[in-house]
Amino acid sequence: METIFFDTNLFTFVILPLLIFIARIMDVTIGTLRIVFIAKGHKIIAPLLGFFEVLIWIFAVGKIMQNLDNPVCYLSYAGGFAMGNYVGLKLEEKLAIGFEVVRIITQKGADELINVLQSEGYGITSVKARGKSGTVHLIFMIIRRSHIKDIIARIQSYNPNAFYTIEDARMVHSGVFPVQVTKTSKYRRWRRGK
Repeated sequence: METIFFDTNLFTFVILPLLIFIARIMDVTIGTLRIVFIAKGHKIIAPLLGFFEVLIWIFAVGKIMQNLDNPVCYLSYAGGFAMGNYVGLKLEEKLAIGFEVVRIITQKGADELINVLQSEGYGITSVKARGKSGTVHLIFMIIRRSHIKDIIARIQSYNPNAFYTIEDARMVHSGVFPVQVTKTSKYRRWRRGK
C-alpha cells in the first residue's frame, strides 16, 4: 500500500517537490545564518549549523537524483534555494546579532545630537576635524545591531544632512552601551514592586 502511494502522481508531482522545496529553504536559511555566525566569530554554533545544513542538503539532492526525470523537482530545488536566501536574510536581520561601528560627520554643530545620544546611554567619541568645506564634527560610536534604526532616526532628526557610515564590528571589548531591558528583567522588576 505504501509503495502504491509513492508511485502516485500526487506524490511525484506535488508532495515530493514540496518536500524538496521546504528542505532547500531550511538548508539555505541555515547556511545563511552559519555564514553570519562565522563572520562574527562564533566557533561553536557555526559548525553545528553546518552539520544540519549539509544533512538537509543531502536529503534534497538524494531525492533529486532519484527523480531525474521529474522537472517539477528541479523547479522546487531552485525555488527553495531562492526562498531560502530570502528567509535567511530576513531572519538574520531580525536576530540583529553583533555590533556596528557608526561614523557620523556633520558640518553643523553636533552638540545636540551628541547630548541626546549620551543621554540615551550610548558611548560617544567626538572629535573636531577639518573637511573640504571647513570645520566638521566626527562622531564615533559602537552600537548593537538592534539599535541601528534608532541611531539613524536620531541622526536624521538632529542632523539630517550628516554623512554617516555603518559597518560590522567583528569583536568588541568593553565600551558604553545603553542598558538592555529583557523580558526576564521586566518580569523581575514587576515582581519586586508587588
